[in-house]
Amino acid sequence: MSRNLFLSITKFVQHLEHLFLPNGSPPPALALAGFHQQINDVGSTQNFNLKQLLGNGVLWAVPKHRRTVEKRLNRKFGYPEYVWKPLKVKTHLRTCNQCGHDYEVGVLCPHCYDKVRQETQLMQDKIQEHLGLEPVEQEVIVLYDGEKTAEASDALKGKRIVEMQKQRPMWFTKNLLQKSTQQQSETKEVKPTDLG
Repeated sequence: MSRNLFLSITKFVQHLEHLFLPNGSPPPALALAGFHQQINDVGSTQNFNLKQLLGNGVLWAVPKHRRTVEKRLNRKFGYPEYVWKPLKVKTHLRTCNQCGHDYEVGVLCPHCYDKVRQETQLMQDKIQEHLGLEPVEQEVIVLYDGEKTAEASDALKGKRIVEMQKQRPMWFTKNLLQKSTQQQSETKEVKPTDLG
């Protein structure tokens, strides 16, 4: 491939020499462009040649020197002190106390979270099936099997009740659905806390 490219470039240069330099003398445009010094260096006895005129002036888009082994390895693997590209051993893994699956520190256990997501999706589907497209003007309470009798009837008064036809999962406690006991502030000021 590279040999064919070299031969085609050589033929192209010879064709240019033949077109612009038919009698071996440089065209006046090259002399005006500042190449007359290089032409005089070649010598008046020799025929003018475009290859001699350009010489090493053309820089091809290839590296002049081979990369050293050290630089090649640094590009491939990185620097141990700065960026090390090969895989490292993960030391920030923990085992979930509930399900026993491994997870990274700083995130929820994906297996446990998937159970919560599925249960939440079931609740949302049941609420959508029960309420439809009606506007939600009253508080919606989700009750599992056996919870309606235990609840006080006055606590459920004026609220929409959605019943799930299954037992409440052990990890899904009732107080997750309770509202916060902290009263909302009346003021609009934002004050920093825990300073110093």
